[in-house]
Amino acid sequence: MATTYKLISSVTVGSGGAASIAFTSIAATYTDLLVKISTRSSNVDASSGYYYDVTFNGTSANRSGRYVQGNGSTAVSSTFTLWGVNASSDFTSNTFSNGELYIPNYASANNKSASLDSVQENNATLSRIILSAGLWSDSSAITSITFTPAGGNFVQYSTAYLYGISNA
Repeated sequence: MATTYKLISSVTVGSGGAASIAFTSIAATYTDLLVKISTRSSNVDASSGYYYDVTFNGTSANRSGRYVQGNGSTAVSSTFTLWGVNASSDFTSNTFSNGELYIPNYASANNKSASLDSVQENNATLSRIILSAGLWSDSSAITSITFTPAGGNFVQYSTAYLYGISNA
């Protein structure tokens, strides 16, 4: 059984920045969804600017999950909703974070699991990797996915690509 990937949609943030990156009207055509995302935030607040949140179908309700994070000197694990790391404007110029969100069986009538791995790099002492696993406790098909920085906006040239995955 061959697996096929099809680019459904892509977003590149323009010169004014963007408060979020969203994919809407996702058809229930595929088996799984995959988003590849590269971002940088305009925020310099270390307490919020280094992360982005992920929501499905316009709601943050019914989410749960766990993450593990490492930054080169310490490791942390905790509960959360679903989030990834985001390069911030106080990082090395033109350095973006990268992540991948995978959602199997996104159109099923069961709860939806999701995994997100993301990294940020700074040519200084701070860099991070986060591995997240989440559950969206909802029987609706996922028809939209929104990424929102915890602080500031996504800056120009932040990108996201949504792929549909089919078992052919």
